[in-house]
Amino acid sequence: MNTVDKYIASFPADSQLLLKEIRHSILQLAPDTEESISYGMPTYKLKGLSLVYYTAYKKHIGFYATPTGHTKFASELSVYKQDKGSVQFPLDKPLHL
Repeated sequence: MNTVDKYIASFPADSQLLLKEIRHSILQLAPDTEESISYGMPTYKLKGLSLVYYTAYKKHIGFYATPTGHTKFASELSVYKQDKGSVQFPLDKPLHL
């Protein structure tokens, strides 16, 4: 079990499902990324540069992408609560990735 597996396993089952879904999507869409833990959360780097991070909170999954990622997908992300550089995916709703 690698560090991201351990990280995901440390959360309740409902959070784990969404964390695994996000992880799977990232690895499918960006298979050349390097997966690690940075800033205490799963991180995906491409050619040494951070691409995205994510983590679980009590009521949502926080997803942090580079600023251009948020800009490029502004329409798709508009249905989710957002804060400075983050998108919040509620735990009680399915992801639309």
